[in-house]
Amino acid sequence: MSGPYVIRGSVSLPEAELMWRFSRSSGPGGQHVNTSDSQVELRFDLAKTEALPPVWRARALERLAAKLVDGVVVVRASEHRSQWRNRETAAVRLAALLAEATAPPPKPRRPTRIPRGINERRLREKKQRSDTKRGRSGRDWG
Repeated sequence: MSGPYVIRGSVSLPEAELMWRFSRSSGPGGQHVNTSDSQVELRFDLAKTEALPPVWRARALERLAAKLVDGVVVVRASEHRSQWRNRETAAVRLAALLAEATAPPPKPRRPTRIPRGINERRLREKKQRSDTKRGRSGRDWG
């Protein structure tokens, strides 16, 4: 493994709280795929972890509520033929998921007003366009 997976700042995933499960993966691999457990399932107990600050944990539990099973986040990876690369992929994916879920909410948008000059210019151009099109009609034939 390539060391601690940083979520954000100095907070990282603790290796002791990660639960790994391996199984046979479908897909390419030839005869080797029938004998090796290359699919990885990574579980992280979000509800009981002490690695995240309480505010982050509450925010993540709220945002990931649909993906949680009894407070546990499950990430699967089976893209690669090697178990080691699938472990890397699953851990990086979990770190990215937690980073997104614990991000602070965006600042509220401050409504802005359109400057009067821009609005007047828009109305003036609309009027000119309207006059141009009205001039094309042949009402005067009568």
